[in-house]
Amino acid sequence: MERREPIFNVPAAVVAVLAVLIGLHVIRQFLPPDLDEWLVLTLAFIPARFEPGLAAELPGGTWAALTSFVTHMAVHADATHLMFNSAWLLAFGGAIGLRVGGARFLAFAVLTGIFGALAFLAFNTGLLAPVVGASGAVAGLMGGTMRFLFAGLDLDGVRALRDHPTSIPLMSLGETLRDRRVQLTTAIWLLLNGLAVLGVGTGDARGAIAWEAHIGGFLAGLLGFGWFDRKRCGDLAESETLH
Repeated sequence: MERREPIFNVPAAVVAVLAVLIGLHVIRQFLPPDLDEWLVLTLAFIPARFEPGLAAELPGGTWAALTSFVTHMAVHADATHLMFNSAWLLAFGGAIGLRVGGARFLAFAVLTGIFGALAFLAFNTGLLAPVVGASGAVAGLMGGTMRFLFAGLDLDGVRALRDHPTSIPLMSLGETLRDRRVQLTTAIWLLLNGLAVLGVGTGDARGAIAWEAHIGGFLAGLLGFGWFDRKRCGDLAESETLH
């Protein structure tokens, strides 16, 4: 009997996140401009919230100084911004979700997004401009994927990532940093970010590129994925050396 395999194998948690991001963006299109602006500023991460006396003056009040570390990931500047983040989320979020499960995927994505916001805050203390989008979390998912992506390709090609991702051994941080393919992929990604900062390849997307959040999220994902990785590798896990 012929076996039919799905073209896409996307975890439910990733689909749910995409539905929330797209759904919120669609809802915003029907809001009055003033209400939409208030909603965006309430959810956005604004470094100036942490300046004495300013938090209460900004939409969302003092609570938003805490909640915006997470809520800024849910709203996007425009359809182009959402499209790019959704595509990368589908690719790298799918790989992470298939390996560690939906709950750990969500926790990992949120945590790396928070680190992205912290990195942006460190370089832009007091900035009044709002930061929106899931780019920091997406960069974190990419960083985490680097810990097993090329090991999986060596093991069984793309099939390993889709059909048995938990059988792929986790590369140590040292192995990851020494891998030429990881180095090349990271260099290309940094180049694309640099070009985006200059406005190359961003189309009609509005606003500056928060490269600080991208790098902060990526480093958090690369360094921290081992803490989220679920050990279901059988004998491979037993023979693995801790680094």
